[in-house]
Amino acid sequence: MKNNEIDDLKIAVVHDWLVTYAGAEKVLEQIINIYPQADIFSLVEFLPIEQRRFLKEKRVNVSFIQNLPFSSTKYRMYLPLMPLAVEQFDLSDYDLVISSSYAVAKGVITGPDQLHICYCHSPIRYAWDLQHQYLKESGISKGLRGWLARWFLHKMRIWDVRTANGVDYFIANSHYISRRIKKVYGRDAVTIYPNVAVDSFDLVQEKDDYYLTVSRLVPYKKIALIVQAFAKMPDKKLVVIGDGPEMSKIKSYASKNIEILGYQPFDSIKKYMSKAKAFVYAAEEDFGIVPVEAQACGTPVIAFGRGGVTETVLAGKTGLFFYEQNERAICEKVSEFERDFELDSNFIRTHAEQFSTDAFKNKISKFIDDRYKKFIGSRH
Repeated sequence: MKNNEIDDLKIAVVHDWLVTYAGAEKVLEQIINIYPQADIFSLVEFLPIEQRRFLKEKRVNVSFIQNLPFSSTKYRMYLPLMPLAVEQFDLSDYDLVISSSYAVAKGVITGPDQLHICYCHSPIRYAWDLQHQYLKESGISKGLRGWLARWFLHKMRIWDVRTANGVDYFIANSHYISRRIKKVYGRDAVTIYPNVAVDSFDLVQEKDDYYLTVSRLVPYKKIALIVQAFAKMPDKKLVVIGDGPEMSKIKSYASKNIEILGYQPFDSIKKYMSKAKAFVYAAEEDFGIVPVEAQACGTPVIAFGRGGVTETVLAGKTGLFFYEQNERAICEKVSEFERDFELDSNFIRTHAEQFSTDAFKNKISKFIDDRYKKFIGSRH
């Protein structure tokens, strides 16, 4: 499409919730940069003032959940109301609807003369293959609360599949998520990897003698597992950056060779990441931005070999994989890394550059523009 045609489109961008500036919000930021005329819709918007800059002073259209009690901190407890809430957004005046969805955003209602493209970070995780893990970690796997939660998640799955029919095209953030979309919705998806700010990280070839992990300290990130593994390797130093509800538990597992720094500003993270011997990653993620950031520094990655990270790390070249989420597997892989891995920081950096912001913007704008031209052509 020509630029003036793009400029003339009325575009709505729908995001699940805006409470922090993390991976999904970085994707949203670039979609806004590509289509600056777009209006933004989100179930709630409670971004700290210092994190709102990526919205470019745009007003966010929010749902009724914004005004419910405790929604600023307990918005997730309103999950049963979210399908209803997202369906109340009136998007009837828009030509193009782009949903950035990992929960319910793709469930907005559109008409036959509107094109709806969903950038899917994941089908709603806790309703599908991670249901049992979610119930267990939430402490509601048993009793009446457990049965009520299971009944609600059953209803959520029915709604989730039904609303997939309202999406004209799916974009997945990894081949891993593309397979999830096919299994859950029976739909094909094109993979466009999310943007990573590769240029914000410096290549450093001289590494120090410590391992690093950076993450929110929540159960599924498996930081406690990494700490427990390194506690069994007292001759190997581990630095942990991040904060979250598991902080006290993780501190209780730490031995003298483990340094837990808590929250750190970006410049500090970048410094530690660029000098680390290797970045350690034990979560099963849909994509995993932080391992790519580490590789942008020329730092290799030791990761659990499932999920999106298998698409961003080249085994034997930019890192190594372990295949069981236990202490022994991590310890064995660290030993193998020190024994056999040949570091080529220039190659690792070059590999990371394919996930840059420019690459993302070029691919997603071409995809959306091509599909809109096809959509308009089919109406004549």
